[in-house]
Amino acid sequence: MTDHSAQHGSEARVLSCRGIERSFGGLKALKGVSLHVNSGEIFGLVGPNGSGKTTMVNVMTGFYPPDAGQIELFGEDVTRVSPHRIAERGVARTFQNLALFKGMSVLDNILLGRHVHMRPSALASLFYWVWAQREELAHRRVAEEIIEFMQLEDIRDEPVDVIPIGLQKRVELARALVSEPRFLILDEPMAGMNQEEKEYIARFILDARDERNVSILIIEHHMDVVTAICDRVVVLSYGEIIAQGEPRKAIADPAVVKAYLGERAAQRHIGVAA
Repeated sequence: MTDHSAQHGSEARVLSCRGIERSFGGLKALKGVSLHVNSGEIFGLVGPNGSGKTTMVNVMTGFYPPDAGQIELFGEDVTRVSPHRIAERGVARTFQNLALFKGMSVLDNILLGRHVHMRPSALASLFYWVWAQREELAHRRVAEEIIEFMQLEDIRDEPVDVIPIGLQKRVELARALVSEPRFLILDEPMAGMNQEEKEYIARFILDARDERNVSILIIEHHMDVVTAICDRVVVLSYGEIIAQGEPRKAIADPAVVKAYLGERAAQRHIGVAA
């Protein structure tokens, strides 16, 4: 696999997080986390349940303000910028739990991803058939292009709630891509999928990076996927970074094995490996 992160210097960083801290009551969810994502790479954020991964993403995207630290997006300080302003800067996100609108078609769900590009105005409404209709057609062209890219043509008019979970996940990825992001954050995009569905979505993620010039951060529990598609990873445990770097080496770190398996099981694992 090509090391895309090695092709870019710090001046091409999409995201820089420095010393991020976040507490909820007496629970310190993030403890001075620093990481960066380079332009053109797929970056993995991994760790056991409760390690702080989703909290970190919520801080990155403006849903939670950090208690301390700084966040830069495309070289601009966005530490306390609201989520919709983050989206307007070219960031799209999928969520751990599907957020599709039941009863609506695949096409209509995907079209909703164009909302960041829609600029309603009284004047446009007044001259709807000249301007607003033209804008709607432009949005539909982008949606149809993404439907083809994600190979969803056969189900484009189906209600989204009647298609299998693997296809629903694909629709959610399509809805994120239709906003034409520069930076895409995927929160467990392969949860609930079988092996074939995982391979499909991994291919689409790689294609999004390579063909649509999207930098990607992915939270994922499937380590086979992480090692197959990520250029670099950071591993969190109890809100702290315990390993980082090339995926296979980071995941094999004894501290990571211990965090996932527990101390006794980790000792057995390391003993067998030795």
